Amino acid sequence: MKGTEALALALRRSADRCYAVPGYPVSGIAAATGAAITTNEKVALEYALGDSLAGRRAAVVVKHVGLNACADPLVHATAQGLRAGVVVVVGDDVRAVASDVTQDSRYYGEIAWVPVLEPDGEALAPAVEAAFEASEIFSRVAIIRVTPDLLDADVPETSAPRSDRTGSLADPGLTMAGRRQASDQRTRAMFAWSRSSPLNRFSGGTVGAGPAGGASRAVTVYPPPADPEALALTREIGRPFLCEHRLLVPPEPTGDPERFSSRGHCRTFCRDCPFHPVFAILRERRMQAICDAGCAILAMNPPYRVGIATYGLGSSVAVAATGTGVALTGDYALLHSGLNALIDVYECGLPLLCIVLANNRMGMTGGHPVPDILRYIAWADPVVCAADDVEALRRVLVPPRQGPCTVVVEGTCPEGAHHEILEYRDL
Repeated sequence: MKGTEALALALRRSADRCYAVPGYPVSGIAAATGAAITTNEKVALEYALGDSLAGRRAAVVVKHVGLNACADPLVHATAQGLRAGVVVVVGDDVRAVASDVTQDSRYYGEIAWVPVLEPDGEALAPAVEAAFEASEIFSRVAIIRVTPDLLDADVPETSAPRSDRTGSLADPGLTMAGRRQASDQRTRAMFAWSRSSPLNRFSGGTVGAGPAGGASRAVTVYPPPADPEALALTREIGRPFLCEHRLLVPPEPTGDPERFSSRGHCRTFCRDCPFHPVFAILRERRMQAICDAGCAILAMNPPYRVGIATYGLGSSVAVAATGTGVALTGDYALLHSGLNALIDVYECGLPLLCIVLANNRMGMTGGHPVPDILRYIAWADPVVCAADDVEALRRVLVPPRQGPCTVVVEGTCPEGAHHEILEYRDL
């Protein structure tokens, strides 16, 4: 069978859901898997992360330039964690046959500290399952890089038993710096995993994403899959990625990850924040939200603790749509990069309560003015509430049942106010 067919078959076996933005050379994979087509690649990855939080494995199929659109949630997921595996299959158009530029997507391994696999024709199915397992073991997204040569080649049909594991979200008691430190510790283990993978074989010869394995084979191409001496003797098809990365070492631990309890304090909302009633109602009703970067992220801290994860600016909408069902975002975050997701959610009719905290300013980044969000989401027929109208908020802040609902909560930030620093206690 062709590489495209074999890869699609492996994805259908290992993944519960698949999302894609078609483009050369991965359009055939998207079609063969029956992937849901999304507005853009960032939304696809955010849907996958939401599935992960709900315990479903998810695959995302994109071309190389599409991976660039995934960068924000891809990097955030490494520190924030996930549950079920998430794998991005990226097709590199190495000769720019149907693309404006070429790009080596393997470098995203180093950018996001994620495992990158590059299977040959003999290791397609085992590599797909290994990628999902690595995603779950190290609680981050995994990448599979393929090229047209592999997808167009005749390859043997292979299989690999599915072995679901459970990843984990970041410890809510860790500060954001502590979450990074904890992810660094898992990254060290990821380096050992790559070197011990049975998918790798070094006995001389040429390696690369070709149609069939040779005398030498490197599949877990990032982190470095072997000691520097072994990689130095290896010839590669195309750019010498392995050689360039053979001397990389994992990050050094810098002590125990920082906790709120050890630091002694956490940051929370301004004393006179107009949106306190929103958070209080969510806490009272035990509604778990995906938080956007910005002030909404503070809902993950005491005293409210209603947020369970954040995957970057504008990411809460799509993640929540397939995850917890509740997105907590700001008007700037939605305008910045959440609108595409909101459009897709409404087009698909997904159950989502999208809560927009509209203060007409960038509250976390200098207080700069923001255009009226209602001008841009009128098509969603949003419910508009004043931040101090508690009765109205109680009526509309309810778990989603059928389809999406957007609630815009309008409030004015008090001039000269500052986010409060609270003494932290583990509750």
